Amino acid sequence: MFSGSIPALATPFCDGAFAEGVFRDFVDWQIEQGSRALVPCGTTGEAATLSFEEHFEVVRVCVEQANGRVPVIAGCGSNDTTIALKNMKMAKDVGADAALVVPPYYNKPSQAGIIAHFEMLLENCDLPIVLYNVPSRTVSDISVKTMAKLAEHPNIVGVKDATADMDRVSAQREACGSDFCQISGNDYLTLGYMAMGGTGCISVTANVAPKLCAEFVDACTVGDYAKALEYQDKLYPLHSAMFADASPGPAKYALSRVMDTFTTDLRLPMTPPSDEAKKIIDAALAGAGLI
Repeated sequence: MFSGSIPALATPFCDGAFAEGVFRDFVDWQIEQGSRALVPCGTTGEAATLSFEEHFEVVRVCVEQANGRVPVIAGCGSNDTTIALKNMKMAKDVGADAALVVPPYYNKPSQAGIIAHFEMLLENCDLPIVLYNVPSRTVSDISVKTMAKLAEHPNIVGVKDATADMDRVSAQREACGSDFCQISGNDYLTLGYMAMGGTGCISVTANVAPKLCAEFVDACTVGDYAKALEYQDKLYPLHSAMFADASPGPAKYALSRVMDTFTTDLRLPMTPPSDEAKKIIDAALAGAGLI
């Protein structure tokens, strides 16, 4: 259902408030540069520090500005099942195409609890769900067996896999079927991930280098791995630089270097990247021909 390079969009702020005009321009630029779908209000979008009203507004503006040109997969996860459902219903109401949903973080539910969480969402909202498995942030890991159980439901359409465990691609393909949409959640692993059956990447780097990331994933899609490897070599320093300091600080700094209107404003507890990190980011941007 979803494929290609899909940026996990950073949320621009100005004087502490959502910068709607900047975000609309950002959405247009992403689509023009070849991004195949958009993810507002994910981790890179600082969803954890958005109020419900702000979350609603960011998703609404993204859907409105995309205007059907590409799908919008709205970040809807929460450690509270009731809040995740509220987010999903909001996303559906404003016209999002799917919801990106993590297993509950902090609570550390069992696999039975993870299944119950998603079953409650599925029973009460018919918006398609892309699972987001990112144990490094949530602590909870959606096991292959649990994913296979969830994938039996027609509205569980795929996974953003940020486990960094390449064995999962084949294991999930066997357990969930070849039609189950597997999307890399780690930029630097996407080359191998797609060779093993992935359909694309939900990307941090694509915020900054959407055209390069789109061309890279397109090369993987058609099986031109020699060309894809050339892109990988060019993009790898940038993938690494996006985590030279706590994310999304590096991505926002990089965006301010390639888009004059994009501010570096972050919400606490996130802070700007260090001077050392900025040097790493600048070098990676220059190496990729972006500055």
